[in-house]
Amino acid sequence: MATVDECRQALRDLAARLERNAETVRERIDLDRTLACRINDLETAFHGRLAGGRLVNLSDGDDPKAKIAISASSDDLVALVQGDLDVTRAVANRRVSIKANPFDLIKLRKLL
Repeated sequence: MATVDECRQALRDLAARLERNAETVRERIDLDRTLACRINDLETAFHGRLAGGRLVNLSDGDDPKAKIAISASSDDLVALVQGDLDVTRAVANRRVSIKANPFDLIKLRKLL
């Protein structure tokens, strides 16, 4: 099981990757939504905002009103961010749950 710090670092790594890709993605992806990432096995959460192809304002704690909510185990979150777990397969196998508007899901998939 990954630790809270490892999950936090994985999300920071994701934010850095999105930052590097933001210039090429921004024109194609119009997505400005609040995001919550809930880590089931650690009973913890993080929240932030997806804006302009970037993940910004990443903080500890949940946002129950987030427009996009991702739930996963700590190991699955780390594996997703590292590219060791395919998001489509993870959702299909119910290892990861993503609650969002269907149009937002399509845009989110393009970002990841």
